[in-house]
Amino acid sequence: MTTPALLPLSGRRIPTLSPGAASFPHHRATLRLSEKFILLLILSAFITLCFGAFFFLPDNSKHKLAVPFSSPPASAHSRPPAAAHSSPPCVSEEEESLRDKIRADHERALQEAKEKLRKSKEELKAEIQTEKTKVAEDLKKKDGPKPLPPVSMPKLVGVNNGDPGDPDTKEKRDKIREMMKHAWDSYRQYGWGHNELKPIAKKGHSTNIFGNSQMGATIVDALDTLYIMGLHDEFKDGQEWIEQNLDFSVNAEVSVFEVNIRFIGGLLAAYYLSGQEVFKVKAVQLAEKLLPAFNTPTGIPWAMVNLKSGVGRNWGWASAGSSILAEFGTLHMEFVHLTYQTGNPAYYQKVMHIRKLLAKMDRPNGLYPNYLNPRTGRWGQHHTSVGGLGDSFYEYLLKAWLMSDKTDSEARKTYDDAIEAIERHLIRKSNGGLTFIGEWKNGHLERKMGHLTCFAGGMFALGADGSPDDKAGHYLQLGAEIAHTCHESYDRTVLKLGPEAFKFDSGLEAVAVRQNEKYYILRPEVIETYWYMWRFTHDPKYRQWGWEAVQAIDKYCRVSGGFSGVKDVYSSNPTYDDVQQSFFLAETLKYLYLLFSSDELLPLENWVFNTEAHPLPVLHLGNITLPGSETQR
Repeated sequence: MTTPALLPLSGRRIPTLSPGAASFPHHRATLRLSEKFILLLILSAFITLCFGAFFFLPDNSKHKLAVPFSSPPASAHSRPPAAAHSSPPCVSEEEESLRDKIRADHERALQEAKEKLRKSKEELKAEIQTEKTKVAEDLKKKDGPKPLPPVSMPKLVGVNNGDPGDPDTKEKRDKIREMMKHAWDSYRQYGWGHNELKPIAKKGHSTNIFGNSQMGATIVDALDTLYIMGLHDEFKDGQEWIEQNLDFSVNAEVSVFEVNIRFIGGLLAAYYLSGQEVFKVKAVQLAEKLLPAFNTPTGIPWAMVNLKSGVGRNWGWASAGSSILAEFGTLHMEFVHLTYQTGNPAYYQKVMHIRKLLAKMDRPNGLYPNYLNPRTGRWGQHHTSVGGLGDSFYEYLLKAWLMSDKTDSEARKTYDDAIEAIERHLIRKSNGGLTFIGEWKNGHLERKMGHLTCFAGGMFALGADGSPDDKAGHYLQLGAEIAHTCHESYDRTVLKLGPEAFKFDSGLEAVAVRQNEKYYILRPEVIETYWYMWRFTHDPKYRQWGWEAVQAIDKYCRVSGGFSGVKDVYSSNPTYDDVQQSFFLAETLKYLYLLFSSDELLPLENWVFNTEAHPLPVLHLGNITLPGSETQR
C-alpha cells in the first residue's frame, strides 16, 4: 500500500491520496470534504469573531477606544516632538467611512457563517454542488464556441411534399414511408443513442468506424429522411437527443470519412431543411475535431482521428500505411459548406490542397490508384476501382462542380479526364452483352464489379449534361447500361436482392462466386442509380425495378425489431447478419421515397446529394465565390 504524501497547509499536515488510491468510493471522499468544509466554516467564524472583538467593537460612548499615535524614533534629522498641549490628529471622514464599510462586511460575514452552521450536512452538500455547477457553466460559457457569423441561406426549393399525383405511385411511396417508420421506431425502442441497431437481438450496435462511443449515428443519419417524409414528431425526437446528448469531446477514434459523410453531412442537411441552428453548431463543433487529421507531412489526412487527443493514424490493412482515395477525396462538399457557414477558410483550403497535390502527381494510364501515403506523398499499390476504395472520389469531383453552380471548372475538367481514363481501361462489355466496370490491379483488369460500383450509373447520368465533345447522350446511355447490369445482379438471385460483388468470367455473369460476396447489407447504390435514371429519363422501368427491391427488402430483411442484412441472397432460407445499418435510413429508404415522388421534391437544379444521400444546396456565386471558379479567374 502506498503511503500518503504529507503536504503542509496553514501549519498543519494533512494526508493526500496517492494516484494508487484513486479507486476509493467517490461518496467517501465527498463525506470527508463536507466535514472539512464545516470545520473550516467554524474556524473562519471563530477568527472573524476574534477579529471583530479586537478591532471593530460597536461605536458607543462607553466603549470608545482612544487611538494611540506614537512619535517616530528620534534621529539627527528629525524635527523636535510636538508640544504636550497639541491636539491629537483627527480621523478623516474617508477613513471613518472605510471603517464602517469593513465593520458592515464583517458583520455580514458573521451572519452568513452563523446561518451556514445552522444547516444540515445534506443542505451544505447541495449548496456545494450548486456552486460547482454554476462554476462549470460559467467556464463552459467562457470557453465555449464563438457564435457563428450570420450567413444568408442559399435558395431552398422543394424541401417537402413531392406528391406523385397518381394513387398507385402514392400508395407505393406510403409503403416506403411505413418501412422508414418501422426502422426508426425499432431503433428508438431498442437502440436509442447507440450508433446502430441489432434488430434481432434488439439492442444497440456499433462498429470501429465510430470508435467506442455512443454517438447516435442512426439519429444523425436519418434526420433529413424523416423531415423529407414528413415524420416531424420523429424528427423532433432526434433533434432533442442531439441537443442534449451529442458530445464530441469523447475519447473515441473515428473514421474521418464516415464521420464526415454521415455526421457533418447529416447535420448540415438537417440544418438546411429545417433551419434549426443547433444542427449547424454541432456540425462545426465536430468539424473542428476532424481538422487535426490533416496534420501530416503532405496534408493528406489520416483515415482515423481521436476526437479528444487529435492523434491520427491509418488503417492497418491499407497498403503500406496509405490513406485511401475514396476517403480523403470525399470531403469537398461538406468542407465547402463549412467554410460558407463559418467564414473560416481553413476547411476549403484543406480540400483544395488535396486537389492541387493530386493534380501534380503522375497517374498510371491516367488512373488514380486507391492508395496514397500521407508521409511520402507517393502512391501505394497500383489498384484502381470505381467501387470500394475509389468510388466517391470521382463522385465528389462532379458534385463540386454542380454545387458551385457549375463554376468550379477545375473540378469538372478533373472529373472528365478521370472518367475518360476509366472508360478506356475499366469499362467492358461481357459476352452476354452486359456493360460492367472492372478493377485495375497492377496492369491487369479484374472482371469483377461490386455493389458499391453500381452508384456509377447515376453518376454518369448526373454528369451527362456538361460533358465535353457533345457526349451527353453517350454518358446517359452508359448510365442506363450500368443500371441494367446492376438490376441483373439482383434479378439473378433467389431473393431478388443484389450480392456484394459479382463476376463476369467463366461463363458466369452478374453472379457472385465466393461465399463472402453473396451477402446483402441493405445497401443503396443500385436504388440510387434507379432514381437518377428516373429523374433524367422518366422511363417507368426504373420505378418497376425499385418496387421489386422494396418488396424483396420488406419480405426478406424485415424482422420484428427493424431490418437486417442477409448473408446469402442465393439461399431460399437466408440467415440474418443482425445489423440495421444507419445508411439504410439515410440512403436506401430516402432514394426509394424520392423514386416514387414528383421531381419537385429536392430538384437537382437546386440540391446536390452527398455520398450518404444528404442533400446540400447549390451555392450560387451571389452567396459565395469559390477559389477555382471562372468568376474569380
